[in-house]
Amino acid sequence: MYLKSNFLFAVVLAALVAAIGTATRAAEPAARITILYDAFGTDTAMTKDWGFSALVEVGGKRILFDTGDNAKIFAANVKAKDVDLSNLDFVVLSHRHSDHMAGLSYVLSVNPKIKIYAPKEGFGIYGSSLPSSFYRKDESLPPEMRYYDGKPPEIMKFGAAWADANFELIDQTTEIAPGITLIALISDLPGTKELKELSLAVNTADGIVLVVGCSHPGIERIVEAAAAINPRIRLIAGGFHLVAAPDEVITKVTAALQDRFKVESIAPGHCTGEPTFAALKKAFGDKYIYAGAGTSIAIGAEAGSSKKRGEGMTPDDLRVYRKLAVRNDPFGVMRAQARRAGADL
Repeated sequence: MYLKSNFLFAVVLAALVAAIGTATRAAEPAARITILYDAFGTDTAMTKDWGFSALVEVGGKRILFDTGDNAKIFAANVKAKDVDLSNLDFVVLSHRHSDHMAGLSYVLSVNPKIKIYAPKEGFGIYGSSLPSSFYRKDESLPPEMRYYDGKPPEIMKFGAAWADANFELIDQTTEIAPGITLIALISDLPGTKELKELSLAVNTADGIVLVVGCSHPGIERIVEAAAAINPRIRLIAGGFHLVAAPDEVITKVTAALQDRFKVESIAPGHCTGEPTFAALKKAFGDKYIYAGAGTSIAIGAEAGSSKKRGEGMTPDDLRVYRKLAVRNDPFGVMRAQARRAGADL
């Protein structure tokens, strides 16, 4: 009876240890940003085109940020990186420009019910609504000359380019999941005045990981908003909208990112601009991360995690564990299972 009891205990303990090891590995997914769409890159399997898209995997979430300029190219690049769009947690569309949203039709063909966060605008491509009080009325007109015969609905709803898509429209900075915030800002610059844009800020154990689409409201304003969440800016990736900026503007922005905000690492792409790439590379040195199409960037405390079972135990923990294993494994069952599982007991 004693031997049988010890045998059963050993088997259960071995199974428990194996299950814990498996669960620990499963709970430690890679934390990374994979660039799926851009006009530069060294990955020959990717098609280069103007636009931006990135898959952000962090904190157990899989977030698609923007979808590029061409649905066919986007689909080809997604397949080239073997990315599964059917198990995304959500999509973020940074703003209404086509080079950031045209691939959405392909996403919806794979995952039609996926939640999509987009900027809320009074009259926008993602759908919108306005109170009917927004327009002036003239009650002297006959009904046939009046909107809705003079009896408009209280709220007028306007259609989206993707009528059946599951949009949630954001009009102010919002934490949409623990540690994951959409920063909502409005551009006041000529050419894009009143354009609303969302940026993704993930608050990791190592600081903020900030993903930007085009930074139309200004990269400094976006970083300032992110720093209000956590002053430590771990990484910025995406487009800085300096593609046509003069040298003095590039110098000012580079200095602000490095000296004022003390950004630790930078991975610029898309509309950042070639002269800005050069300036940032010079300023950040080995903290400048190449981020062409097809590149995967490790991020946060989870980045590169490859712990084996037993790592993190103190020497005393390991000694007690080994003694327990030997004492309760009289027939070597547990040790045999551990060897087969490749554990280092």
